[in-house]
Formats: sequence, C-alpha cells, structure tokens
Amino acid sequence: MDSKLLWNNETEVQFFTEALRNFASPEQLFYNLGSDHFAYVPKDIDGEGQTLQSRNSLIGQFTEKWTRDLFCPIARELGLYAVNSVFCEEIGLSKRSNADLAFCATASIKQKPENIKLIFEIKMSVVSNYRYTSPDKITFIGDYKSHKGNPALLRSDSMLKAIGKSINIRVSGIKSATIPVIVLGNSPITDSYIHKVDFLRTAGVIQGFWSLNPEPTNTKHVRQTPVKGFQTIENFDALSELTGNLLKQKMNYFSSMISKSRLGEFVRIANQENSDEAKADRFLQLIRDIQ
Repeated sequence: MDSKLLWNNETEVQFFTEALRNFASPEQLFYNLGSDHFAYVPKDIDGEGQTLQSRNSLIGQFTEKWTRDLFCPIARELGLYAVNSVFCEEIGLSKRSNADLAFCATASIKQKPENIKLIFEIKMSVVSNYRYTSPDKITFIGDYKSHKGNPALLRSDSMLKAIGKSINIRVSGIKSATIPVIVLGNSPITDSYIHKVDFLRTAGVIQGFWSLNPEPTNTKHVRQTPVKGFQTIENFDALSELTGNLLKQKMNYFSSMISKSRLGEFVRIANQENSDEAKADRFLQLIRDIQ
C-alpha cells in the first residue's frame, strides 16, 4: 500500500465535489472574488486570509469520516474498532468535547476508560488552493504557500486547542494514564512549534503530532522534528507500523513537581522491588500518592 491512500490534492477535490453534490452551495465552500471562486484568497489578490467559517464544520465532518475509514483496517488488525465521537466523562471526554476518533474494544461511542486504547484528535482542513468554475469544475492552482490562509496544524489556534484538549485528558485522573493521545493533521507545523511538540512528546502529554499528507508542497517545510514530536507519515504501511508499535509499548503517563530529596526517596524505595516492572509500578504509586 502506498502514499495514495493518505491525504492528497485528490482527496481535497473529492471533498469539494461531494459537498457541492449533496448539501453545500459554492458560497459556503469558496471565496467569491469578482468573477472567480477560490478555496483560499491567493497571495496576489486583495482580501482576507481567514478560512471560511461555513466550511469549517463541513470539512470537519469529512475528515473525521475519512480518517476513520483510513484507520479501520489498522484497528481491525489489532482486534479493535475505530470509532468517531467517543465520549467518556471519566477521562474528560464529554459529549460536547469528545474524541474525534479512538481505537476501542467495542464499537460503541460511549466507552469505559479501560476499553479506550488510543485517542486521536483531528486537526485537518483543506490545505491547497483551488478555483471553482460553475457548474462542477475544481482546479488545483497552488499549494498552501500560494494563498493567505493557514490550514490545519499551521494554525496556532488549532495547535493550542489540540494541546488543551490533550492536557484535559491527562489531568482527568489515573484512568487516562495508559491511553496514548495522537494529534492528526494534514499539513506541516510552523518553526515556532518545533520545540513545543518535542517537549510535549518527551513529557508524555501527547505521543505525537502526525501529518497524514506526505506531499503538502514540493518546497522546503518541516517534515519531522528532532525527537519526532511531529512526523510526516510517508505511506500507509508506515502509519500501520507506527500505530501498532504505539499500542504495544504499554506506556504510563506520570507527572509531578517535588523536591529532589523526595524524588530520590521514591527512587530508593522503588529500587527495593525485585523486577524492573515492579520497580516502575512502585515508583508510579508513590508519585500518585503525593498529598
């Protein structure tokens, strides 16, 4: 399986085509600039560069279903279900702020913490620019560097929302401590977030930001950060392997801010256990019992 299964310009044309055919008007999807309709305002044309608000919910619905379909065979291979809109109040996932996609032991959208194995937060949008010509012609006119918009993970507000939601899951309690969290995008990140995403991965808050768009541009862009807080997924097989490895690691999130002497005490106590796993369990228990 190759990169054609991942996000590309054809996927974006598919979104526009299906939306126009089924439920959306051109004005909901494109900027009307004189006699032309554009997905984004080109850099050489006067106009605002913000994403159309009317398009946000439509592309959100499309990307959640598209991502679920992409991950379904991976989940099935692992004996799990890929489920959209999963909620579980015990780990901070409400009906209004649910998991965009999750790997679960059952197919229900209402889940118990122990049945949620992996959480995906989806921050994807139309990345490149297109011209719409009535009645149904959609033409690619340039990558994301050719227009004034900031799509997907290139938007600071998208990054901050993803980080905030992930932190909310992490601070919800012990029941979320073993569930990996991945942010899925279809664009690069900005240089200003290189250190941040690597720190979030190292700290265990988020296990990675993954772009499912192998070729967002043929010019220079961030493809991977030094400790892989952000990675561009090159093909489906790489995605499958990365996801499988993530679930096999049996990770455990912990955090605290205590004195070095107290920390040393915990290490000394935990070191009295017989095996490495028992030492880890004892150390984590000591961290969680801090009052």
